[in-house]
Amino acid sequence: MSSVRVSRVESAGDRAAALEVIKRVFCVEKNWISSVQNQIPDELSNNGVSWFLATINGKAAGVMRLLYDPSFDIPEEYDVKFMPGIDVEELKSAGKYVEIGRFMILEEYRKNPRVALRLMRAATAEVIERDYTHFITDVFEGEKHSPLNFHTRVLGFEVIGKHLFGELNCSSTRIILTLDILKLYSRIKDSRSRMYSELTEGFRGIIERKAGMAQSRISRRLRELSVLQPKV
Repeated sequence: MSSVRVSRVESAGDRAAALEVIKRVFCVEKNWISSVQNQIPDELSNNGVSWFLATINGKAAGVMRLLYDPSFDIPEEYDVKFMPGIDVEELKSAGKYVEIGRFMILEEYRKNPRVALRLMRAATAEVIERDYTHFITDVFEGEKHSPLNFHTRVLGFEVIGKHLFGELNCSSTRIILTLDILKLYSRIKDSRSRMYSELTEGFRGIIERKAGMAQSRISRRLRELSVLQPKV
């Protein structure tokens, strides 16, 4: 049975393996970029960005990048059109965002759903641990290997807008998606689906611990307020 593992890209060897995945998918297969030279910085200690590498039996299989606190100041040339009822200021105030990017899996491993699920699980665990609440990402509409269906049907991402232009050399329309992580967890935490169990394993404990800490803070604050209340 294949063993799927996901780890943060922290060493030169991990970086080389991740760059090879990017090269094979984005350069050779898709022709979306011309070079991988600047895709992953030599310095990997930037807390604003996390890279994850998925391996199957020790062989590189997939990559994901997380960008923390992405800017909502979208370049005008991207020609973004938000869905009716979507207000950018309301989006900004809804929570703390992390952008999912460079989410790719080598063609020979795409029929194994555990690769994508394990990448999402590792990413979500780190995001929750750092007190972020929402994912935002772009996916291509109509592209052969687009994860649009996986994101919306399986994970519950919501479409908030579209744009035709971006940093990648692709003519497909970009679909902008967001995901409220706690909403996802509330929806799937009691599911008996093996797919959802695969996804929630590893971050269930973090969410429950964080919830317990929040409740303790509320209880402590209520006790403090009761002490401060004047006696009648």
